[in-house]
Amino acid sequence: MRVDARTPVIVGVGQFTENIDDPAYRGMSAVELATEAAKAALADTGVDADAVAKAVDVAVGLRPFDISSPFPPKFGASDNYPRSIMRRIGADPARAVLEPVGGQGPQKLVVEFGTEIVDGNADVVMIVGSEAGSTLRYFAKRGEKPDFTEHVDGQLEDRGHQIFNYISEYTAKHGLTGAPSQYGLLENARRARLGLSVADYRQKMAELFAPMSKIAAKNPFSASPVERSVEEIATVTDENRMICDPYPRLLVARDQVNQGAAAVLMSVEAARRLGVPEDKWVFLHGHADMVEQQLLERANLDTSHAATHAAREALRVAGLRVDDIATFDLYSCFPFPVFVICEALGLDGDDPRGLTVTGGLPYFGGPGNSYSLHAIAETVVQMRDQPGKFGFVGANGGIASKYSVGIYSTTPVQWRESRSAELNTEIDALPKVSVTEVADGPATIETYSVRYDWPVRTGIIIGRLDADGSRFMALTKDEDLVGLMTDGDPLGAHIVVTWTEKGNRARLA
Repeated sequence: MRVDARTPVIVGVGQFTENIDDPAYRGMSAVELATEAAKAALADTGVDADAVAKAVDVAVGLRPFDISSPFPPKFGASDNYPRSIMRRIGADPARAVLEPVGGQGPQKLVVEFGTEIVDGNADVVMIVGSEAGSTLRYFAKRGEKPDFTEHVDGQLEDRGHQIFNYISEYTAKHGLTGAPSQYGLLENARRARLGLSVADYRQKMAELFAPMSKIAAKNPFSASPVERSVEEIATVTDENRMICDPYPRLLVARDQVNQGAAAVLMSVEAARRLGVPEDKWVFLHGHADMVEQQLLERANLDTSHAATHAAREALRVAGLRVDDIATFDLYSCFPFPVFVICEALGLDGDDPRGLTVTGGLPYFGGPGNSYSLHAIAETVVQMRDQPGKFGFVGANGGIASKYSVGIYSTTPVQWRESRSAELNTEIDALPKVSVTEVADGPATIETYSVRYDWPVRTGIIIGRLDADGSRFMALTKDEDLVGLMTDGDPLGAHIVVTWTEKGNRARLA
Protein backbone atom coordinates (compact mmCIF):
# COMPACT_ATOMS: atom_id res chain seq x y z
CA MET A 1 0.00 0.00 0.00
CA ARG A 2 1.29 3.43 -0.97
CA VAL A 3 0.79 6.03 1.75
CA ASP A 4 0.93 9.79 1.63
CA ALA A 5 4.45 11.22 1.93
CA ARG A 6 3.41 13.15 5.06
CA THR A 7 2.34 9.99 6.90
CA PRO A 8 4.27 9.71 10.22
CA VAL A 9 6.21 6.56 11.06
CA ILE A 10 8.28 5.57 14.08
CA VAL A 11 11.66 4.53 12.69
CA GLY A 12 13.89 4.32 15.77
CA VAL A 13 13.49 3.49 19.45
CA GLY A 14 15.96 3.20 22.30
CA GLN A 15 16.06 2.37 26.01
CA PHE A 16 18.71 2.55 28.70
CA THR A 17 18.87 1.46 32.35
CA GLU A 18 21.55 2.03 34.98
CA ASN A 19 21.28 0.12 38.27
CA ILE A 20 23.16 1.33 41.34
CA ASP A 21 24.52 -2.17 41.99
CA ASP A 22 26.06 -2.43 38.50
CA PRO A 23 29.87 -2.61 38.61
CA ALA A 24 29.95 0.18 36.02
CA TYR A 25 27.49 2.43 37.88
CA ARG A 26 28.27 6.07 37.11
CA GLY A 27 25.50 8.03 38.85
CA MET A 28 24.17 9.48 35.62
CA SER A 29 21.85 12.48 35.53
CA ALA A 30 18.42 12.43 33.89
CA VAL A 31 19.95 14.18 30.87
CA GLU A 32 22.73 11.59 30.57
CA LEU A 33 20.29 8.68 30.85
CA ALA A 34 18.08 10.16 28.13
CA THR A 35 21.14 10.78 25.97
CA GLU A 36 22.06 7.09 26.02
CA ALA A 37 18.50 6.19 25.02
CA ALA A 38 18.55 8.81 22.26
CA LYS A 39 21.80 7.39 20.87
CA ALA A 40 20.22 3.92 20.88
CA ALA A 41 17.17 5.24 19.03
CA LEU A 42 19.35 6.86 16.37
CA ALA A 43 21.30 3.63 15.90
CA ASP A 44 18.03 1.70 15.70
CA THR A 45 17.03 3.56 12.52
CA GLY A 46 19.61 1.48 10.64
CA VAL A 47 21.17 4.48 8.90
CA ASP A 48 23.84 7.04 9.72
CA ALA A 49 23.07 8.30 13.25
CA ASP A 50 24.67 11.71 12.67
CA ALA A 51 22.54 12.29 9.59
CA VAL A 52 19.33 11.49 11.48
CA ALA A 53 20.39 13.64 14.45
CA LYS A 54 21.06 16.61 12.18
CA ALA A 55 17.63 16.12 10.56
CA VAL A 56 15.74 16.41 13.87
CA ASP A 57 13.71 19.61 13.70
CA VAL A 58 11.63 19.08 16.86
CA ALA A 59 12.83 17.65 20.19
CA VAL A 60 10.24 16.90 22.87
CA GLY A 61 11.20 16.11 26.45
CA LEU A 62 9.03 14.34 29.00
CA ARG A 63 9.42 16.17 32.29
CA PRO A 64 11.60 14.34 34.86
CA PHE A 65 10.15 14.13 38.37
CA ASP A 66 12.71 16.48 39.91
CA ILE A 67 11.32 19.37 37.81
CA SER A 68 7.68 18.25 38.04
CA SER A 69 6.65 20.41 40.98
CA PRO A 70 7.15 23.96 42.30
CA PHE A 71 10.10 22.77 44.41
CA PRO A 72 13.66 23.18 43.06
CA PRO A 73 15.59 20.01 42.17
CA LYS A 74 17.82 18.89 45.03
CA PHE A 75 20.95 18.38 42.93
CA GLY A 76 20.22 20.87 40.17
CA ALA A 77 18.95 20.16 36.67
CA SER A 78 19.18 21.41 33.12
CA ASP A 79 17.23 24.59 32.40
CA ASN A 80 16.56 23.21 28.91
CA TYR A 81 16.18 19.45 29.25
CA PRO A 82 15.50 18.58 25.58
CA ARG A 83 18.29 20.79 24.23
CA SER A 84 20.78 19.39 26.77
CA ILE A 85 20.13 15.97 25.27
CA MET A 86 20.13 17.18 21.66
CA ARG A 87 23.45 18.96 22.15
CA ARG A 88 25.04 15.68 23.25
CA ILE A 89 23.90 13.82 20.13
CA GLY A 90 24.83 16.56 17.66
CA ALA A 91 21.29 17.79 16.98
CA ASP A 92 20.14 21.40 16.85
CA PRO A 93 16.36 21.34 16.34
CA ALA A 94 14.41 24.46 15.45
CA ARG A 95 11.90 23.69 18.18
CA ALA A 96 12.27 22.23 21.66
CA VAL A 97 9.31 21.35 23.89
CA LEU A 98 9.09 20.33 27.55
CA GLU A 99 5.85 18.45 28.27
CA PRO A 100 3.81 18.83 31.50
CA VAL A 101 3.33 16.16 34.16
CA GLY A 102 1.28 13.12 33.12
CA GLY A 103 1.92 9.47 32.39
CA GLN A 104 -0.23 9.71 29.27
CA GLY A 105 2.35 12.11 27.83
CA PRO A 106 4.42 9.76 25.65
CA GLN A 107 1.44 8.42 23.72
CA LYS A 108 -0.25 11.82 23.58
CA LEU A 109 2.96 13.28 22.09
CA VAL A 110 3.15 10.63 19.36
CA VAL A 111 -0.32 11.74 18.25
CA GLU A 112 0.34 15.46 18.67
CA PHE A 113 3.57 15.46 16.70
CA GLY A 114 2.33 12.86 14.26
CA THR A 115 -0.34 15.44 13.43
CA GLU A 116 2.33 18.15 13.16
CA ILE A 117 4.14 15.95 10.61
CA VAL A 118 0.93 15.36 8.64
CA ASP A 119 0.27 19.11 8.58
CA GLY A 120 3.79 19.87 7.36
CA ASN A 121 4.88 21.66 10.55
CA ALA A 122 7.55 19.08 11.42
CA ASP A 123 9.54 16.46 9.57
CA VAL A 124 11.73 14.59 12.07
CA VAL A 125 10.75 14.51 15.74
CA MET A 126 12.60 12.96 18.67
CA ILE A 127 10.72 12.26 21.91
CA VAL A 128 12.89 11.62 24.97
CA GLY A 129 12.30 10.90 28.64
CA SER A 130 14.21 9.73 31.69
CA GLU A 131 14.33 9.44 35.45
CA ALA A 132 17.34 9.32 37.77
CA GLY A 133 15.31 8.73 40.93
CA SER A 134 17.43 5.87 42.18
CA THR A 135 20.61 7.94 41.82
CA LEU A 136 19.02 10.94 43.56
CA ARG A 137 18.12 8.70 46.49
CA TYR A 138 21.60 7.11 46.46
CA PHE A 139 23.39 10.46 46.79
CA ALA A 140 20.88 11.82 49.31
CA LYS A 141 22.38 9.42 51.87
CA ARG A 142 25.97 10.44 51.13
CA GLY A 143 28.09 13.41 52.03
CA GLU A 144 29.37 14.21 48.55
CA LYS A 145 26.57 15.41 46.28
CA PRO A 146 26.54 15.70 42.48
CA ASP A 147 25.61 18.90 40.70
CA PHE A 148 23.41 18.20 37.68
CA THR A 149 22.89 21.89 36.88
CA GLU A 150 23.18 22.80 33.19
CA HIS A 151 22.55 26.13 31.47
CA VAL A 152 21.71 25.70 27.81
CA ASP A 153 20.92 28.53 25.41
CA GLY A 154 18.22 28.24 22.81
CA GLN A 155 14.46 28.30 22.40
CA LEU A 156 12.32 26.20 24.76
CA GLU A 157 8.55 25.82 24.77
CA ASP A 158 8.15 25.00 28.47
CA ARG A 159 4.53 23.99 29.02
CA GLY A 160 4.94 24.11 32.80
CA HIS A 161 4.57 21.25 35.26
CA GLN A 162 0.76 21.71 35.51
CA ILE A 163 0.71 19.54 38.64
CA PHE A 164 -2.19 21.60 39.98
CA ASN A 165 -4.42 20.17 37.26
CA TYR A 166 -4.50 17.03 39.42
CA ILE A 167 -4.35 18.30 43.00
CA SER A 168 -5.68 21.33 44.85
CA GLU A 169 -5.02 22.93 48.20
CA TYR A 170 -8.12 21.14 49.48
CA THR A 171 -7.12 17.64 48.32
CA ALA A 172 -3.50 18.12 49.40
CA LYS A 173 -4.66 19.27 52.85
CA HIS A 174 -6.53 15.96 53.09
CA GLY A 175 -3.63 13.66 52.27
CA LEU A 176 -3.60 13.45 48.48
CA THR A 177 0.07 14.35 48.11
CA GLY A 178 1.17 11.15 46.42
CA ALA A 179 -0.11 8.67 43.87
CA PRO A 180 -0.64 5.69 46.27
CA SER A 181 -3.16 7.54 48.43
CA GLN A 182 -4.90 8.96 45.35
CA TYR A 183 -5.30 5.59 43.68
CA GLY A 184 -6.11 3.87 46.97
CA LEU A 185 -9.36 5.86 47.03
CA LEU A 186 -10.25 4.69 43.52
CA GLU A 187 -9.26 1.10 44.28
CA ASN A 188 -11.44 0.87 47.39
CA ALA A 189 -14.35 2.47 45.52
CA ARG A 190 -14.04 -0.30 42.95
CA ARG A 191 -13.89 -2.92 45.71
CA ALA A 192 -17.11 -1.46 47.13
CA ARG A 193 -18.86 -1.84 43.76
CA LEU A 194 -17.73 -5.45 43.46
CA GLY A 195 -18.65 -6.27 47.05
CA LEU A 196 -15.31 -7.96 47.77
CA SER A 197 -13.60 -8.28 51.13
CA VAL A 198 -10.24 -6.63 51.76
CA ALA A 199 -8.44 -9.98 51.55
CA ASP A 200 -10.24 -11.14 48.42
CA TYR A 201 -9.54 -7.88 46.61
CA ARG A 202 -5.86 -7.95 47.52
CA GLN A 203 -5.71 -11.48 46.12
CA LYS A 204 -7.27 -10.23 42.86
CA MET A 205 -4.71 -7.43 42.61
CA ALA A 206 -1.84 -9.87 43.19
CA GLU A 207 -3.20 -12.29 40.60
CA LEU A 208 -3.39 -9.44 38.08
CA PHE A 209 0.18 -8.26 38.65
CA ALA A 210 2.17 -11.46 39.28
CA PRO A 211 2.33 -12.39 35.55
CA MET A 212 3.83 -8.97 34.81
CA SER A 213 6.80 -9.70 37.06
CA LYS A 214 7.62 -12.76 34.92
CA ILE A 215 8.07 -10.46 31.92
CA ALA A 216 10.10 -7.96 33.94
CA ALA A 217 12.40 -10.75 35.10
CA LYS A 218 13.42 -11.38 31.47
CA ASN A 219 13.67 -7.75 30.36
CA PRO A 220 17.28 -6.47 30.28
CA PHE A 221 16.04 -2.91 30.88
CA SER A 222 14.12 -3.77 34.07
CA ALA A 223 14.91 -1.93 37.28
CA SER A 224 13.82 -4.97 39.31
CA PRO A 225 14.13 -8.13 37.20
CA VAL A 226 12.68 -10.47 39.83
CA GLU A 227 9.75 -12.83 39.30
CA ARG A 228 7.18 -12.53 42.09
CA SER A 229 4.51 -15.05 43.09
CA VAL A 230 0.89 -14.15 43.81
CA GLU A 231 1.43 -15.07 47.45
CA GLU A 232 4.56 -12.91 47.69
CA ILE A 233 2.75 -9.88 46.28
CA ALA A 234 -0.37 -10.36 48.42
CA THR A 235 1.35 -11.06 51.74
CA VAL A 236 2.32 -8.07 53.90
CA THR A 237 5.83 -8.47 55.34
CA ASP A 238 8.63 -6.17 56.46
CA GLU A 239 9.94 -6.19 52.88
CA ASN A 240 6.47 -5.95 51.33
CA ARG A 241 5.23 -3.32 53.77
CA MET A 242 1.99 -1.40 53.46
CA ILE A 243 2.43 1.95 51.68
CA CYS A 244 -1.11 3.27 51.47
CA ASP A 245 -4.22 1.15 51.75
CA PRO A 246 -4.87 -1.13 49.88
CA TYR A 247 -1.31 -1.37 48.54
CA PRO A 248 1.68 -3.23 49.90
CA ARG A 249 4.95 -2.19 48.23
CA LEU A 250 4.89 -4.80 45.46
CA LEU A 251 1.64 -3.37 44.08
CA VAL A 252 3.06 0.16 43.76
CA ALA A 253 4.93 1.67 40.80
CA ARG A 254 8.68 1.56 41.38
CA ASP A 255 9.83 5.16 41.04
CA GLN A 256 13.37 4.56 42.32
CA VAL A 257 14.83 3.86 38.88
CA ASN A 258 17.50 5.15 36.53
CA GLN A 259 15.94 4.73 33.09
CA GLY A 260 15.75 6.54 29.77
CA ALA A 261 13.77 6.04 26.57
CA ALA A 262 13.57 7.71 23.18
CA ALA A 263 11.69 7.44 19.90
CA VAL A 264 12.29 8.95 16.45
CA LEU A 265 9.15 9.86 14.53
CA MET A 266 9.36 11.16 10.96
CA SER A 267 7.41 11.54 7.76
CA VAL A 268 7.54 8.79 5.16
CA GLU A 269 9.13 11.39 2.89
CA ALA A 270 11.95 12.00 5.40
CA ALA A 271 12.39 8.28 6.00
CA ARG A 272 12.89 7.72 2.29
CA ARG A 273 15.22 10.72 1.98
CA LEU A 274 17.38 9.48 4.86
CA GLY A 275 17.32 5.90 3.56
CA VAL A 276 15.63 4.32 6.60
CA PRO A 277 14.77 0.71 5.62
CA GLU A 278 11.03 0.10 5.38
CA ASP A 279 11.28 -2.87 7.74
CA LYS A 280 12.05 -0.29 10.45
CA TRP A 281 8.82 1.64 9.84
CA VAL A 282 5.98 1.28 12.35
CA PHE A 283 2.66 3.02 11.76
CA LEU A 284 0.04 4.32 14.19
CA HIS A 285 -3.26 2.71 13.19
CA GLY A 286 -5.52 3.93 15.98
CA HIS A 287 -5.31 6.52 18.71
CA ALA A 288 -7.35 8.49 21.23
CA ASP A 289 -6.66 11.02 24.00
CA MET A 290 -9.24 11.49 26.75
CA VAL A 291 -9.62 13.71 29.80
CA GLU A 292 -11.63 12.70 32.89
CA GLN A 293 -13.65 14.97 35.16
CA GLN A 294 -11.99 16.33 38.30
CA LEU A 295 -11.63 13.65 40.98
CA LEU A 296 -14.22 14.82 43.53
CA GLU A 297 -16.81 15.67 40.87
CA ARG A 298 -16.96 12.18 39.34
CA ALA A 299 -20.28 10.44 39.93
CA ASN A 300 -18.50 7.08 40.04
CA LEU A 301 -15.05 6.81 41.59
CA ASP A 302 -14.86 3.10 40.75
CA THR A 303 -14.17 3.47 37.03
CA SER A 304 -12.75 5.83 34.38
CA HIS A 305 -14.82 7.02 31.45
CA ALA A 306 -11.70 8.55 29.90
CA ALA A 307 -9.81 5.26 29.85
CA THR A 308 -12.82 3.28 28.62
CA HIS A 309 -13.61 5.72 25.82
CA ALA A 310 -9.96 6.00 24.78
CA ALA A 311 -9.51 2.23 24.49
CA ARG A 312 -12.67 1.73 22.46
CA GLU A 313 -12.12 4.78 20.26
CA ALA A 314 -8.57 3.76 19.35
CA LEU A 315 -9.82 0.34 18.28
CA ARG A 316 -12.60 1.96 16.24
CA VAL A 317 -10.14 4.29 14.49
CA ALA A 318 -7.91 1.30 13.69
CA GLY A 319 -10.86 -0.76 12.48
CA LEU A 320 -9.91 -3.59 14.83
CA ARG A 321 -11.43 -5.80 17.49
CA VAL A 322 -9.77 -6.75 20.76
CA ASP A 323 -9.09 -10.21 19.34
CA ASP A 324 -6.98 -8.61 16.58
CA ILE A 325 -4.44 -7.26 19.08
CA ALA A 326 -1.25 -9.30 19.52
CA THR A 327 0.36 -7.38 22.40
CA PHE A 328 -0.84 -5.06 25.14
CA ASP A 329 0.87 -2.68 27.47
CA LEU A 330 -1.64 -1.33 29.98
CA TYR A 331 -0.32 1.38 32.29
CA SER A 332 0.13 -0.37 35.63
CA CYS A 333 1.15 2.22 38.23
CA PHE A 334 -1.44 0.42 40.39
CA PRO A 335 -3.99 -2.28 39.60
CA PHE A 336 -6.91 0.17 39.17
CA PRO A 337 -6.02 1.47 35.67
CA VAL A 338 -5.39 -2.08 34.46
CA PHE A 339 -8.69 -3.36 35.86
CA VAL A 340 -10.54 -0.52 34.12
CA ILE A 341 -9.18 -1.37 30.67
CA CYS A 342 -9.68 -5.09 31.22
CA GLU A 343 -13.34 -4.45 32.08
CA ALA A 344 -13.77 -2.12 29.09
CA LEU A 345 -12.29 -4.58 26.59
CA GLY A 346 -13.32 -7.88 28.16
CA LEU A 347 -9.76 -8.94 28.97
CA ASP A 348 -8.75 -11.36 31.72
CA GLY A 349 -5.67 -10.93 33.86
CA ASP A 350 -4.40 -14.29 32.65
CA ASP A 351 -4.88 -13.47 28.94
CA PRO A 352 -2.18 -15.47 27.12
CA ARG A 353 -1.12 -12.34 25.22
CA GLY A 354 -0.19 -10.69 28.53
CA LEU A 355 -1.04 -7.19 29.71
CA THR A 356 2.45 -5.69 29.48
CA VAL A 357 5.42 -5.88 27.12
CA THR A 358 7.87 -4.29 29.57
CA GLY A 359 7.03 -6.00 32.84
CA GLY A 360 4.88 -3.27 34.41
CA LEU A 361 5.64 -0.26 36.56
CA PRO A 362 6.18 -2.06 39.90
CA TYR A 363 8.71 -4.50 38.40
CA PHE A 364 10.13 -3.14 35.13
CA GLY A 365 10.12 0.30 36.70
CA GLY A 366 7.99 3.42 36.76
CA PRO A 367 10.18 6.22 35.39
CA GLY A 368 7.79 9.04 36.16
CA ASN A 369 6.15 10.68 33.18
CA SER A 370 8.12 8.65 30.63
CA TYR A 371 7.16 5.02 31.41
CA SER A 372 4.92 4.63 28.36
CA LEU A 373 7.77 5.71 26.09
CA HIS A 374 9.41 2.42 27.15
CA ALA A 375 6.13 0.65 26.37
CA ILE A 376 6.05 2.23 22.92
CA ALA A 377 9.70 1.33 22.31
CA GLU A 378 9.13 -2.30 23.28
CA THR A 379 5.93 -2.46 21.22
CA VAL A 380 7.75 -1.12 18.15
CA VAL A 381 10.43 -3.80 18.52
CA GLN A 382 7.83 -6.54 18.91
CA MET A 383 5.78 -5.31 15.94
CA ARG A 384 8.88 -5.47 13.74
CA ASP A 385 9.36 -9.05 14.92
CA GLN A 386 5.72 -9.82 14.08
CA PRO A 387 5.04 -8.00 10.79
CA GLY A 388 1.37 -7.30 10.26
CA LYS A 389 0.40 -7.80 13.90
CA PHE A 390 -0.97 -5.04 16.14
CA GLY A 391 0.28 -3.72 19.49
CA PHE A 392 -1.88 -1.74 21.94
CA VAL A 393 -0.34 0.84 24.31
CA GLY A 394 -2.52 2.37 27.01
CA ALA A 395 -1.03 5.34 28.90
CA ASN A 396 -2.56 6.78 32.08
CA GLY A 397 -1.96 10.17 33.70
CA GLY A 398 -2.87 12.01 36.88
CA ILE A 399 -5.47 10.45 39.20
CA ALA A 400 -6.95 8.42 36.33
CA SER A 401 -7.33 11.94 34.91
CA LYS A 402 -6.12 11.40 31.36
CA TYR A 403 -5.77 8.35 29.15
CA SER A 404 -4.10 8.01 25.76
CA VAL A 405 -4.05 4.93 23.53
CA GLY A 406 -2.01 4.02 20.48
CA ILE A 407 -2.26 0.94 18.26
CA TYR A 408 0.90 0.13 16.29
CA SER A 409 1.77 -2.11 13.33
CA THR A 410 4.24 -2.46 10.47
CA THR A 411 1.27 -2.58 8.09
CA PRO A 412 1.22 0.70 6.15
CA VAL A 413 -1.80 2.91 6.78
CA GLN A 414 -2.80 6.49 6.06
CA TRP A 415 -3.05 8.85 9.04
CA ARG A 416 -6.47 8.71 10.65
CA GLU A 417 -8.24 11.22 12.87
CA SER A 418 -10.07 10.28 16.06
CA ARG A 419 -13.23 11.63 17.70
CA SER A 420 -11.34 12.49 20.88
CA ALA A 421 -12.52 16.11 21.05
CA GLU A 422 -16.17 15.10 20.64
CA LEU A 423 -15.90 12.31 23.20
CA ASN A 424 -14.11 14.58 25.68
CA THR A 425 -17.06 16.96 25.46
CA GLU A 426 -19.39 14.07 26.29
CA ILE A 427 -17.29 13.07 29.30
CA ASP A 428 -17.22 16.61 30.62
CA ALA A 429 -21.02 16.81 30.30
CA LEU A 430 -21.61 13.73 32.48
CA PRO A 431 -23.41 14.38 35.80
CA LYS A 432 -21.20 15.84 38.51
CA VAL A 433 -21.35 15.38 42.28
CA SER A 434 -21.77 18.40 44.54
CA VAL A 435 -18.74 18.94 46.82
CA THR A 436 -18.84 20.50 50.29
CA GLU A 437 -15.33 21.52 51.33
CA VAL A 438 -16.24 22.70 54.84
CA ALA A 439 -18.10 19.70 56.23
CA ASP A 440 -19.89 19.21 59.56
CA GLY A 441 -22.30 16.55 60.74
CA PRO A 442 -23.17 12.87 60.35
CA ALA A 443 -21.92 11.19 57.20
CA THR A 444 -21.04 7.89 55.51
CA ILE A 445 -17.69 6.67 54.17
CA GLU A 446 -17.83 6.33 50.38
CA THR A 447 -14.20 5.27 49.95
CA TYR A 448 -10.93 5.58 51.83
CA SER A 449 -7.20 5.00 52.07
CA VAL A 450 -4.72 4.88 54.96
CA ARG A 451 -1.30 6.52 54.93
CA TYR A 452 1.25 4.21 56.52
CA ASP A 453 4.07 6.46 55.30
CA TRP A 454 3.26 9.30 57.74
CA PRO A 455 4.70 9.46 61.28
CA VAL A 456 1.20 8.81 62.67
CA ARG A 457 -0.96 6.35 60.75
CA THR A 458 -3.74 8.45 59.23
CA GLY A 459 -6.99 7.61 57.48
CA ILE A 460 -8.09 9.48 54.36
CA ILE A 461 -11.82 9.57 53.70
CA ILE A 462 -14.10 10.55 50.87
CA GLY A 463 -17.57 10.62 52.33
CA ARG A 464 -21.14 11.76 51.80
CA LEU A 465 -22.95 14.05 54.19
CA ASP A 466 -26.23 12.64 55.46
CA ALA A 467 -27.84 16.10 55.22
CA ASP A 468 -27.63 16.55 51.45
CA GLY A 469 -25.56 13.71 49.97
CA SER A 470 -22.74 16.06 48.99
CA ARG A 471 -19.19 14.74 48.90
CA PHE A 472 -16.33 15.84 51.15
CA MET A 473 -12.83 14.81 52.20
CA ALA A 474 -11.59 14.28 55.75
CA LEU A 475 -8.61 12.96 57.67
CA THR A 476 -8.73 10.90 60.83
CA LYS A 477 -6.35 9.77 63.55
CA ASP A 478 -9.23 8.58 65.73
CA GLU A 479 -8.03 5.23 67.13
CA ASP A 480 -11.33 3.43 66.68
CA LEU A 481 -11.84 4.64 63.12
CA VAL A 482 -8.23 4.10 62.04
CA GLY A 483 -8.41 0.64 63.60
CA LEU A 484 -11.47 -0.15 61.48
CA MET A 485 -9.74 1.22 58.38
CA THR A 486 -6.61 -0.88 58.89
CA ASP A 487 -7.99 -4.11 60.37
CA GLY A 488 -11.58 -4.16 59.19
CA ASP A 489 -13.71 -2.68 56.42
CA PRO A 490 -14.96 0.90 56.82
CA LEU A 491 -16.87 1.13 53.51
CA GLY A 492 -20.33 2.46 54.31
CA ALA A 493 -19.45 3.11 57.97
CA HIS A 494 -21.28 5.90 59.78
CA ILE A 495 -19.04 8.74 60.93
CA VAL A 496 -19.21 12.27 62.24
CA VAL A 497 -17.17 14.90 60.39
CA THR A 498 -16.07 18.19 61.92
CA TRP A 499 -14.44 21.16 60.25
CA THR A 500 -11.20 22.56 61.69
CA GLU A 501 -8.80 25.22 60.45
CA LYS A 502 -6.50 22.40 59.31
CA GLY A 503 -9.25 20.65 57.38
CA ASN A 504 -12.11 18.24 58.00
CA ARG A 505 -11.66 15.60 60.70
CA ALA A 506 -13.71 12.42 61.19
CA ARG A 507 -14.53 9.94 63.96
CA LEU A 508 -16.81 6.94 64.21
CA ALA A 509 -20.42 7.85 64.91
